[in-house]
Amino acid sequence: MTLNGWIQILVFCGIIILLVRPLGGYMTRVFNGERTLLSPIFAPIERGLYRIAGTSETEEQHWTVYTAALLFFSLAGVVLLYFLQRLQGILPLNPAGVGAVPPELAFNTAVSFVTNTNWQSYGGESTMLYLTQMAGLTVQNFVSAASGIGIAVALIRAFSRKSVNTLGNFWVDLTRTVFYILLPVCVVGTIVLVWQGVPQNLNPYRVATTLEGAQQTIAQGPVAAQMMIKHLGTNGGGFFNANAAHPFENPTALTNLIHMVSIFAIGAALTNVFGRMVGNQRQGWAIFAAMGILFVVGVAVCYWAEAAGNPLVHALGIEGGNMEGKETRFGIALSALFAVITTAASCGAVNAMHDSFMALGGMVPLVNMMLGEIVIGGVGAGLYGMLLFVVVSIFVAGLMVGRTPEYLGKKIEAKEVKMAMLALLILPLSMLGFTAFAVVLPTGVASMANPGPHGFSEALYAYVSATANNGSAFAGLSANTPWYNITLGIAMLVGRFLMIVPIMAMAGSLVTKKAAPESAGTFPTHGPLFVGLLLGVIVIVGGLEYFPALALGPIVEHLAMVQGQTF
Repeated sequence: MTLNGWIQILVFCGIIILLVRPLGGYMTRVFNGERTLLSPIFAPIERGLYRIAGTSETEEQHWTVYTAALLFFSLAGVVLLYFLQRLQGILPLNPAGVGAVPPELAFNTAVSFVTNTNWQSYGGESTMLYLTQMAGLTVQNFVSAASGIGIAVALIRAFSRKSVNTLGNFWVDLTRTVFYILLPVCVVGTIVLVWQGVPQNLNPYRVATTLEGAQQTIAQGPVAAQMMIKHLGTNGGGFFNANAAHPFENPTALTNLIHMVSIFAIGAALTNVFGRMVGNQRQGWAIFAAMGILFVVGVAVCYWAEAAGNPLVHALGIEGGNMEGKETRFGIALSALFAVITTAASCGAVNAMHDSFMALGGMVPLVNMMLGEIVIGGVGAGLYGMLLFVVVSIFVAGLMVGRTPEYLGKKIEAKEVKMAMLALLILPLSMLGFTAFAVVLPTGVASMANPGPHGFSEALYAYVSATANNGSAFAGLSANTPWYNITLGIAMLVGRFLMIVPIMAMAGSLVTKKAAPESAGTFPTHGPLFVGLLLGVIVIVGGLEYFPALALGPIVEHLAMVQGQTF
């Protein structure tokens, strides 16, 4: 590890902290329906869309209606994107002449982008035509991100409102998120990326002659627009197969910084939105502090592991850290930082190959995703995932003192705890259950590039990434097979929607409750004691659920490496 590396990490952390309050304040005004600088531009369009949809900005929805709207909207997105891929052979804007996407892969990709996962079992430049990239994948990057943010805002309203039956309007939250938050930032960001050298055109691919006299096809296209929303919306699906390691997606140090900041910006600011909407910003800062501590610990472990390198290589007289699978222009520090950022948030974009990380370095992204992407997390998903742990922590605190647990004046009773635990237990059921089948069935094992614990980690990482709606991968796994395309698609659906439904049920219960005033017996939830309790619950729950799987994968691989054995 170097001083320069730590300075780069601290600069990133400083930028995120500085963005939390102003961006959180702006988003709060948007979700409260207050006037903003963009209202004269988008308000007439917004009202027109509501009339077409048969709703209005004043119409509120019960939690069941809100959830049903999200589910049907997502189902429509899966169907449309599936058929768009299947019809590629007859659609325009196809300079590379790509054909229809096979059924299993089309299903996997449609589910992937609608669930905000963006798992890619294909090479974008060789599989998707421009129309699919723009009208299918990029559009879903916007609306899937907006849907997740809407669920988080609905849950915030459940804590902030008292004795009502509604949580807002899904269509209003979706529209406002796209128009007032995602679209303006992406327009400006896309222009900056083009200035930095990211392509944005509809030109055909170019063929160049290399110095050796060989012919090389250079792919291009509408790249910059997809790059901005894939990071801001924590989607992660790249235009190119190499993702953010590709020089057209990520050509400079500035674009690398823009990508990293974009991934964290909205998720971090939503903690401030939470604090503002419940009337106490210290509540939001407490949640942000818990997220921040987990993030810093993860970065430190990953950076240390990659900077330490492989002792077996050192024994050959070759000093230095582990640069395998990394871009020399980013180095170890920024590669480790990007890996932790993209898995702390449910983004999945990569500027280095996680499969080439050291065993413990690769374990950090795994742990980030196993915890449910709560370390900042995906846009919306990170906050509502962390609030599930908050409910469990409050319940544990109530057991300790023998008093009915309360959070923000709302009593946390049996229904809320059951829904929170149901949502939390869905994740390991999918992650570990599918992995168990994959590592014993011949069709699953056949796709693993490595034997032993690293091969196990490849399969484990795939299902953890899919269920956590992350989308990154240990690239040694050949996942473009019927088995993995179908099972990973199911895992994405489970991780997204079977988690959202109990969360919304919990929100529907909380919003009807009155808020009791604070008393001498109220457990403060905005100080260091609560942050420590919350972190303890997260670590204990995560350890009980996932430590055996980690012991079979990265931990035993590290111990074997120390003894001189590699896989």
